Amino acid sequence: MTHESKRDMVARIAAGADAVGVRHIHVAREPFRIATEALSLLPLKAEVHVVEAPLRHDARDTETAVRAFIEAGVTTIVTLGGDGTNRAVARAAPDINLVPLSVGTNNVFPTLVEPTTAGMVAGLVAAGRLDSLSGYAEARRRCKLLHVRLTDGTTDVGLVDAALLAGDVVGNMLPFDANRLRRILLTRAEPDAIGTSAVGGLIDIVDADDDCGLLVEIGGNRGGRVVNAPLSPGLFSRLEVVAAHRIPLDTPVLFPGPGVLALEGDRDHRLGKHDATTLRILRDGPWVIDVPAAMRLAVREGMMHQ
Repeated sequence: MTHESKRDMVARIAAGADAVGVRHIHVAREPFRIATEALSLLPLKAEVHVVEAPLRHDARDTETAVRAFIEAGVTTIVTLGGDGTNRAVARAAPDINLVPLSVGTNNVFPTLVEPTTAGMVAGLVAAGRLDSLSGYAEARRRCKLLHVRLTDGTTDVGLVDAALLAGDVVGNMLPFDANRLRRILLTRAEPDAIGTSAVGGLIDIVDADDDCGLLVEIGGNRGGRVVNAPLSPGLFSRLEVVAAHRIPLDTPVLFPGPGVLALEGDRDHRLGKHDATTLRILRDGPWVIDVPAAMRLAVREGMMHQ
């Protein structure tokens, strides 16, 4: 997606929020000036606040911006990004109201929603206008979060998947090599997804609302089921799935080394042969807003009438 397309999305989100009476909109200044330029000439009643912070040009910039938003009193965030962007938000603000909009490819967590409507719903949520309504619990659901603890005590989180890869390296940005995959823990196993979520989803469907995860064991020529899964858009790989087990919430799962642990596809952690990582899935991530459900709730309650 081009920067111009993203600026258009930001403008539509802001217009939607402004239309329902939001008074303050906070954006981060980032290298491509996507948000700031999108709003520079937009006729808004709301006051726009720009967060200024030193840039590291990695996920820490997202976390810094989110923390600055929270300090300013922000309760609802709209993200434009993929699984990795929303993972950074979850690290910084696990209690935030989140409207995740998908840009790019290979995304499972964010959704494809018209940005104008997403902005309207984000504004209604931020203003607390839906809080007391019957049915809001169905439109605002806390997401599952993968909690990771490494041998040295380091912790991390994931939103969709943790994958153990053999013979890979930290920082590798290429699509997964199916021959390197050994074990996947999924919060969501969806057959209509792309990536490791689809690997599990072609065996056993686990949805975002299911209070469990799915552990998938792969490879080793152990006579498992072979699935032809889209690990990347348009790229299919044949994988031998040895076993797939539903994992209840708060159940420890061990990922032994050696290998590389990838979260949302980001190969961030190297495991030595004597290392082991413990993972648990809990429902303690951000509160994800179902835009269509929230919009229908607002209309039923007459909120969209003048």
